[in-house]
Amino acid sequence: MILLKEAREKAGLSQKQLAELSRVPQQTISAIESGERKSPGADTLYLLSSALGKKMDDLYKHEAVYGQEA
Repeated sequence: MILLKEAREKAGLSQKQLAELSRVPQQTISAIESGERKSPGADTLYLLSSALGKKMDDLYKHEAVYGQEA
């Protein structure tokens, strides 16, 4: 699961502001946040994470592995 909305809100940014900073279209950001786009490309995640001052891995919620939290 991608935690883009949480990271964006924590940074105090609107989708429009993040789009301007990252050069990723606002429509793409909206689709990622809503879950409509579940697997954005590495280049998109890199641009978003860089604009947020995060590592790409920080934008992921690691799913449980074999019934345990990862």
